[in-house]
Amino acid sequence: VQLQAFGGGLVQPGGSLRLSCKASGMVFSRSTMAWYRQAPGKQRELVANITSSGTTNYADSVKGRFTISRDNARRTVHLEMTSLSPEDTAVYYCSTNYGRTYWGQGTLVTVSS
Repeated sequence: VQLQAFGGGLVQPGGSLRLSCKASGMVFSRSTMAWYRQAPGKQRELVANITSSGTTNYADSVKGRFTISRDNARRTVHLEMTSLSPEDTAVYYCSTNYGRTYWGQGTLVTVSS
């Protein structure tokens, strides 16, 4: 299983960013996919996940601002982030549990003016 995340970068407060994660080596359409993040000095936390049937779950801190979606044909999961604040600055990881937990390499999101 390989997860390749991309789309991070520097964005101003109030801005938007879209992260993507492309999966390989697994039956993507049957797998729950998740985004986590880890801010400096903090523990890694769940941001959002989406089941194979499309059911979504969000951390309270991102509800109403972030949207997770999946494209099974492209084996890709997206995280649309809006109204970003400096508190959203973190390395974002995509993840799946496929026999065991797999992690992508992480993509850095920096929210700063």
